[in-house]
Amino acid sequence: MKNKTNKLTRREFIKDLLHKLLLLLLGSFVFTRLFKSAQAGYVWQIDPKKCVKCGRCATACVINPSAVKCVHEFETCGYCNLCFGYFQPGAAHLTADAENQLCPTGALQRRFVEEPFFEYTVNEALCIGCGKCVQGCNLFGNGSLFLQVRHDLCKNCNECSIARVCPGNAFVRIPARKAYLKNE
Repeated sequence: MKNKTNKLTRREFIKDLLHKLLLLLLGSFVFTRLFKSAQAGYVWQIDPKKCVKCGRCATACVINPSAVKCVHEFETCGYCNLCFGYFQPGAAHLTADAENQLCPTGALQRRFVEEPFFEYTVNEALCIGCGKCVQGCNLFGNGSLFLQVRHDLCKNCNECSIARVCPGNAFVRIPARKAYLKNE
């Protein structure tokens, strides 16, 4: 109510101010929830066909080590004695010695199956997403190794820091129900 001189009283002014502040807070809460729910339906992922294996996934991610990990598609793997994703080019010996391995952290692990076959698995806890094994596998092998964003690790940033620096524009937003893209 206004007093006789058409001025708001102090009590009315504070009440009006609190009412407007409450509406502003409520509006910002609703906007934030709507924005997050619109974003929640999509996740970042790497399109293996566009990935140029540049190594930026290991260094540009806001998470350390990166949320990008190497994935091994066992169906297409040849279980070779000489795996181009595992061994350094020109390795002196085909052994699991560190100096012969392409992976700087030893994340790609080799296990003897039977002559001449070996199984290669990725220890994701050691993988930093550098893509060296993926590059070797794609250059000389059958492409059974590729990089993917692990959503249990990813913060799903609105503007992915890796996507901004990806030279192949391989980072895409896909529906969360799809989640992963295969290397086909």
